[in-house]
Amino acid sequence: MVDKILVSIIVPTYKERENIPELISRIDKIRGSVGFDIELIIVDDDSQDGSEEYVNSLSLPWCRIYVRKNERGLSSAVLKGFELASGEILVVMDADLSHPPEKIVDMVQLLQSGEADMVVGSRYVPGASTDEEWGLLRRINSIVATLLAKPLTSVKDPMSGFFALKKQLLKNTAPLNPTGYKIGLELLVKCPVKKIVEVPIHFAQRAHGKSKLTLKEQINYLIHLRRLYFYKYENLTYFLHFAIVGFSGTIVNLIVLTLLVLLGIPVRASVALAIVVAMLSNFILNRWLTFPHARESPWLPQLLGFVSACSLGAVVNYITVLLLLYLFPLFEKIPQIPALIGILAGLIFNFVLSKNFVFKKWQD
Repeated sequence: MVDKILVSIIVPTYKERENIPELISRIDKIRGSVGFDIELIIVDDDSQDGSEEYVNSLSLPWCRIYVRKNERGLSSAVLKGFELASGEILVVMDADLSHPPEKIVDMVQLLQSGEADMVVGSRYVPGASTDEEWGLLRRINSIVATLLAKPLTSVKDPMSGFFALKKQLLKNTAPLNPTGYKIGLELLVKCPVKKIVEVPIHFAQRAHGKSKLTLKEQINYLIHLRRLYFYKYENLTYFLHFAIVGFSGTIVNLIVLTLLVLLGIPVRASVALAIVVAMLSNFILNRWLTFPHARESPWLPQLLGFVSACSLGAVVNYITVLLLLYLFPLFEKIPQIPALIGILAGLIFNFVLSKNFVFKKWQD
């Protein structure tokens, strides 16, 4: 007789006492009709709302609750669930009954058949739906968040918190360090997944309790996205940050120049001071935002290196413009074009020096 595979269902919770009974009941109903065993692991962030006492009072051999005392966060709770899980297949879902437990059967079958390495319960594929009570602001928030994640994955619903995957995938996954609540997106980007299947679900309105989607969580999501972009498109993301900081330096330059002139400081001195202030602004922003690892090293050598790189970048800019004017005399009538190309060449040169020398990430 072949043993059934074990499926571990991981449910992170905080203040979900009212939803837990129905969740357990619905999962229990599918247990007797499927060809696999189920263990339910509830990871609770010390809700102190009776969740722990209720689950323990049931004395169900297939259901247990783990209460974290000194840590908070949905994503880290899921990772703790992964550690506790014994199953070959891991399923992650919310406790608020927005995810239909009945769909777990389809998700596991897709993994067992080899049709998928990871299955996502999707709101945006044919056959999927959401409750009409889902408010306009929440719909807009979901759409915008999804669009921001699109360059990271081809999945139509990368924001889904309802997914299943083979546990063995985690062995070859890059280190996971999700910020906020989108652990599914983290896994989509970092797991060596070759076959992803989305199954349609009906995304229901929260049954009881309050949503945990606060402004803080939305900010954490943006921070999380930034990390994932650096992970997947490292050089491009660095360059875009560097370019944005460079553009902000232009704004700083113009503002400082205007203020100095209004204060009666001679124009030539104002221009020089504005350049210095803009360069310092670019240095600080690049050190704190573009290359945050650089904060661990002394700032003075970096500042001197950054000024040198900017000076060389200006020379590259100037030479590029002169070369284009020499090769294409037509540009004499429209010098703005070679000027823009020169700015781009200087920016790229400055970026390469800054990333690889000035703010270099030293390996331990």
